[in-house]
Formats: sequence, C-alpha cells, structure tokens
Amino acid sequence: MHPLQDRRCQTERAKTGGVMRAKISNDGSGDMRPDIAESWRRANLAGLDPTAPFQDPADVEIDTESSLLVGAAPVLDELESSLRGSSYATVLVDRDCRVVRRWFDDRRVGERFDTLNLRIGASLLEDTIGTNALGTVMETRRSIAINGAEHFAQSLRCFSCYGHPIRHPLTKRIEGVLDISAKINKASPLLPPLIARAVHDIEQRLLDGSRASEKSLLAAFQVAAGLRRRAIVAIGENIVLSNQSASDLLSAADIALLRVLMDGPTTRQDSKVELSLASGQPVKIHITKIDGGGAVLRVDPCSSGRTRSVRRSRSNLASAAARTIVAGEPGTGRTTRARQLAARPPAKLLRPALALVNGRESWAQDFQNAVRDSTGSVCIDGIDLLPDELLDLVIEAAGARDRPQLIFTSGPIRGLTGRAALLAGMATQREELLPLSVRRTDIPEIANAMLRSIGADKSVHFTPRVVQALSAQSWPGNLRELNAVIEYMANRRTVGGLVMDDLPEQYRSVDPATPMAALDQAARDVIVAALRHASGNKVKAARALGMSRTTLYARMRTLRIATSDAWTS
Repeated sequence: MHPLQDRRCQTERAKTGGVMRAKISNDGSGDMRPDIAESWRRANLAGLDPTAPFQDPADVEIDTESSLLVGAAPVLDELESSLRGSSYATVLVDRDCRVVRRWFDDRRVGERFDTLNLRIGASLLEDTIGTNALGTVMETRRSIAINGAEHFAQSLRCFSCYGHPIRHPLTKRIEGVLDISAKINKASPLLPPLIARAVHDIEQRLLDGSRASEKSLLAAFQVAAGLRRRAIVAIGENIVLSNQSASDLLSAADIALLRVLMDGPTTRQDSKVELSLASGQPVKIHITKIDGGGAVLRVDPCSSGRTRSVRRSRSNLASAAARTIVAGEPGTGRTTRARQLAARPPAKLLRPALALVNGRESWAQDFQNAVRDSTGSVCIDGIDLLPDELLDLVIEAAGARDRPQLIFTSGPIRGLTGRAALLAGMATQREELLPLSVRRTDIPEIANAMLRSIGADKSVHFTPRVVQALSAQSWPGNLRELNAVIEYMANRRTVGGLVMDDLPEQYRSVDPATPMAALDQAARDVIVAALRHASGNKVKAARALGMSRTTLYARMRTLRIATSDAWTS
C-alpha cells in the first residue's frame, strides 16, 4: 500500500474508531444508521475485536465450474472492463459468503487485499470479520452501502463498499453477493444502479442456465412418473419435482438426504441404495443421473425384514444364553447396542475402568457375583481394555454351561490380539458397528432420534440444508460427536427449524467427504506427515517428497488435504 494512502487510513481510523465505539455502546443511538448499529452489535456479540487482523483458518477449495461463477463471469468481465482506470475493485462471494472471484485495476488495492487476507476462499461472514458489504448483505438479505468508518474492522475503514445480493429467479435463494469497493475518497452515488444492473444480468444468466438443465430433468421426470405409479423425485441444483406418491412418502429431511445421495461420487449413470426414511420406513432408491445435471430417483418401499431378523435373533439369544460381541470404533454406539441385546433381565454392566479405580480384586468379585445368577445378562463393556488376568476369569466363565447371557463390547475385531481375540472368538453372535463416515444414509434418522431424546420441543426440526451438512461430515467421534453437535444446536434454538447458522462453524460444509482407496489413503498420510515435518511449509514439503510444488498442490486437492491437517492428525 502507498505510504500516503496508509497514513490517510490511519488518520481516518484515529478519527472514527473511538466515535464508532461510543455510538455502538449506546444500542445504536446517535448518528449511526440503524442497520449499521445492528451489524456492529452482532459483531460484538460474536466476540470480534475491531483492531485484530483478519485470520481465516479455513483452506477452502472453490468450485470454478459452479453455476454462480459460470453465470457471472461474462457479466463481470464486461463490468470490470468498464471500470478500468477507476481504482474500483469487485468482489464476488458464494452462498457461503466465501470469496470466489475478485478483481482490481489498482495494484495497490490488490496488495491491500492480500495484506488483509481477502483472498479466494476467504470467509467474509459477519461473525468472521464484522460489518462489511458482503457478510452484512448475507445477514440482512438486502443490499447495503458501507461507508469507510462504518466497517467494524479498522483495517477495512479505508474502503467504501456497496454490496447487492444475487438471487436465483426460480428459487429466490441467495446464490451470492456482488460488491464494488473503492478507496474512501472514491465512493460514488452511481455505484448502486451500476451494481444492480450487473446483478440483474447475472440473475438472468442463472435463469437461462437453469432452464437448459431443468428442461432435460423435467423430460426425464415426466417419463419416469408416467411409466409407473411409484414415488418419483427429480432433483436438480435449484429445483425438486415429485409426484403425489413421493409427496405422501417423503419429508423435507428425506429430500435433503436424497440430494446427498444424488451428489455422491459414482462413475455409473444408474445406482441403487437401501435406507430408512425419517419415518422409519425402509426403502430402495434407484438413482438415474441426467445429462446436464440432476437425477431422477425412484423410491420403492420395502418390508422391514431386517427388523424381524433382529427380533428373531433376540429370541434365540434368550433361549440359548448366547455369547455375543458388539464391536466397532469408539462412539459407534457399542454400549447402547449391548444393552438392547440384553434379552435376559436383570442386566449388569461392568466397565474395565472400574478395575483401575477400585482395583482388580474388586472387579473380579463384582464379575463373579454377576455371573452367579444364570438367569440374567452380563455385559462387559470393553474387553480389549481388560488386563490378562481378568480376561482369563471371563474366558473361564464364558466356557461354563450354567451361566447368564454374556455380551462383550470391543474395538474392531480385526484389531484384537491375545486373550481379547480368544474371548471374541468364543462369541457365537457378532455385530460390527460401522462408523458414521460410511453410514451417511442413516444420519438423518439418527439425528432426529437424538433431537427427540434430549427433550427438544416438538416444533424444533432440522431444515434440509442442515440435514445435508450433517450427512456430509466425516464424524471421527461417531455418535458421541454427532450427539454433542445436536445438543449444541438445540441449546441455540428452542422452537422452529434449525438452520446452518445454528451449526458449529466447522460443521457447515455440505460437500460429502468420500472414502478413499487404500493407496490414496497411504499417499495422503505421507503428504500430511511431510507437511507436519515442514511446519506447514509446502515448498519444503514438496522438496522432501521429491515433487514440484505444483504437483504437491494438485495432490493436496485430490486427496482433500488442508494445511491445517498437518497440525491435527
């Protein structure tokens, strides 16, 4: 930034910083415009510091082929060509308020953007950077001008900006925000009509683009709905079509889940999947992708044979006092499932941790007392955590003829060794609980059950966008992590629909993370280790790996590696 311009910004901050604070501290009274005062209040409630530098820790990859960027590109090319030589800059953010395009004709403005970390992928939400002409538009859903000192962050008060929302003409959903910014002495009353015209042209291109893809989708839907009297749904980027059978069968949460399935990576044009709807109805989904985007889905209800099978197995357990093991990663619901399988009351739960707290002798005595009653059920929650001498005791009891029903839980069976593996081998009934990362289709049903179990008001429900976000997460903490997020959301809203802003910020992504092949996972581990060893420096990591920096960047994108992964894994 030019020294004179920098001194001018410092002078402006010195003049306005204290005054603005005084105005906002009085609930927006004084000369501050009400919408600006409300925005400052939101920023203060978010705990932002107006003097702090902007730090966006997220490393987000932008979809360069998104409908917003494709539709906006020709319009912005023309707009920016007309702005050359004027020192104006343009910024475009997507519906998540992340920068997807920026332009400036003045090199010093570009340097200022870089200094402020206003780069591609940066989040400009109000709770990230405070009052600004992009995040505030997202919050208020209407256009706004932010004049210099009205910015919450002092580092932005050198600019005057005007932001205008871009709404899709069909769905009326905000697809993004377009902003024109200028140095504080370049603000012009001509900005609003100029940017409004550009936004109108972008919205028209979004409509034209939708018409082409939706025409193919509509034709495919009409063919599918006409052939059979079955539940048929067509899902495109901005449209959902359903026949009466589908409307009677599917809820909003089900539609959101179907969108997740439709967006899932598959090389096949047609695919099938079985899942349970929010109502508990098991169904088979036949997905047919349509050229140009979208998919037609046929939803066929099916009988709940799996439920009958579980009931039969529980009956068998009661009559044969079977030895059962429930295995899986921590947080997958092993203990809950073990309690469900306890077919012989009373049920006694023994945890290995008590052997550390009360001593091994005390635990052994508790176990012997529990197995003395051959009519009950005894669950040992975590056999892989028991010392060998206690495992020997359990193995001896498991081999006895006159004993209660024994249920064990453990980590994945393939990881068991020694006496724990021997005890697991004695179990005649096995259940391996899968991690949530490979049970995405079950997440809406599980999340709804958790929401009800914590006592949330009946009116509280997940909006489709939130269901998408929940189904897209990898959930390394499995059910415990999901339950913690559900409790967090329920505490933020006591009535109505839970929206994206109710989610913790790190859970707001709707891009599903797909399982990797073993070779790709191994390559990912090597790259993450190299980044960690290089303290996140990509140049050093590329040199250590014997590849160019460009190749490293490409592999990081392919393998979904963020720089932050070097510090978290």
